[in-house]
Amino acid sequence: MQTLYYGGPIIPMTRPDDHPEALVVREGRVAFVGPLAEARAFCRGEVREVSLEGKTLMPGFVDPHGHISLAAQFTDFAYLGDCTDFPQILRTLNAFRRERGLGEGDVIVGYSYDHNFLKEQAHPTRELLDQVSETIPVCILHTSSHMCVVNTALLQAAGITRQTPDPRGGRFGRDSGGEPDGYVEEVPAMEKVLPLIFSKAKTDPMDQMGRAEEVYLKHGITTIQEGAGSCAGYRMLEKYAASRGFRADVVSYIMADDLQAHPEEGPDWTGRYKNRLKPGGVKIVLDGSPQGRSAWLTRPYEGEKDYRGYPAHSQEQVDRWVADALARGRQILAHCNGDAAADQFIRAVKGAGKAPQDVAAARPVMIHCQTVRDDQLEEMARIGMIPSFFAAHTYYWGDVHLKNLGRIRGARISPVKKALELGLKYNFHQDPPVVEPDMLHSVWCAVNRITRGGKPIGPDQRIGVYDALKGVTINAAYAYFEEDQKGSLEVGKLADLVILDENPLTVDPEKIKDIGVLQTIKEGNTVFSGE
Repeated sequence: MQTLYYGGPIIPMTRPDDHPEALVVREGRVAFVGPLAEARAFCRGEVREVSLEGKTLMPGFVDPHGHISLAAQFTDFAYLGDCTDFPQILRTLNAFRRERGLGEGDVIVGYSYDHNFLKEQAHPTRELLDQVSETIPVCILHTSSHMCVVNTALLQAAGITRQTPDPRGGRFGRDSGGEPDGYVEEVPAMEKVLPLIFSKAKTDPMDQMGRAEEVYLKHGITTIQEGAGSCAGYRMLEKYAASRGFRADVVSYIMADDLQAHPEEGPDWTGRYKNRLKPGGVKIVLDGSPQGRSAWLTRPYEGEKDYRGYPAHSQEQVDRWVADALARGRQILAHCNGDAAADQFIRAVKGAGKAPQDVAAARPVMIHCQTVRDDQLEEMARIGMIPSFFAAHTYYWGDVHLKNLGRIRGARISPVKKALELGLKYNFHQDPPVVEPDMLHSVWCAVNRITRGGKPIGPDQRIGVYDALKGVTINAAYAYFEEDQKGSLEVGKLADLVILDENPLTVDPEKIKDIGVLQTIKEGNTVFSGE
């Protein structure tokens, strides 16, 4: 069966001035792109003609960084993102406990609170969560996933006391008397409490994964990332892929420290999909969150004399991980929010002993790039490093960045225009479950750069709509070495498509975020329909 699409704008993402009238899908691939009359002549035999009725057809969106496994887990937790103060957090957690019938032997978990938008302008404490339960472990995760707060019962279960030292790259909050106050910052510290929570949560990982994938599909995404996996987590993804079946492609990156601890349990590094799942490479996390003030900067945070955040790992350790990945031919992704972390990653890549052309061939990716400087972008261009921008920060935390970083640095977050001028193959991500995987919202952010409070933020870094769309299509496919298969509508490429209710190239730029996804099509098959 062939399918011929016509009757609406088609954005092939090949050149800005390409406007084909029709597209033909045959056996899961794009078979023809061009004039309608020629498309009909091309289609011999049975053909299904689909009129777009004025709607817009373009390549399916490619997610260049996120955490589908964590997003899946969060589907069974209490959502706190709408809470505006401590009492509302308590009400939400207590209602969740009642609805789920949680009691002794269970755990209570909430996610997506943000102290920046709470009336109290502070993180909750164990005393607050003790009001939910003094005996059942309670944990709430910050929207950044770089920090959490736990109650006294969970502190005790984890053995965290006033004598417990802060681990390298993390810390435990303490009250004026030196006792743990329940606040836990960054992965090395969170590792003391989160396994206790996640191991006891009564969930069905297979059902969770299905619900999480559906969220991606409804946003037009046909390639999804697991951006901080473990060897054990990869086995779970394999189990889901074999038993339930992914409808989109999923690419998993394994944490370098987990591979180091379990080298024999690593995935099959063939680089090929099996049941729509493949390993993409290695991931390292080099610092924290700028809105949480744990990102590692070269200059102090606004209002601080010396505090600049802190690194997650020593330069020596990062050098070893990067050199090992490049030596094994594995792509490496590095979480770098602060410019000091960006310096660390660039040093490690340049010091790995590889020729510039070999580094460029490995396509290392800097994730987030929130405070990356111009000189760092210039160096990234020289060595072929890819910047993956969390462009939605301009909206969600733009006002917070202006406060934490000052007017000049704050306005420079996610400097996409500079990356474009340097010829870098930038892309955009949403880092789910930090925010929903809404690609069109990220496009809107890159084009408009308006904060949640309605302020322009770094208007000099705005880019055009077509260039923004490249960040979620062809450029994102490039980061996976899949630009020959995905990201544009060209003959021979996979028929990964999305149908939108408006044309992002012609709609009012301020309304791009309101465009609806009508259909998501993976290799010619509809995997989501919102019509």
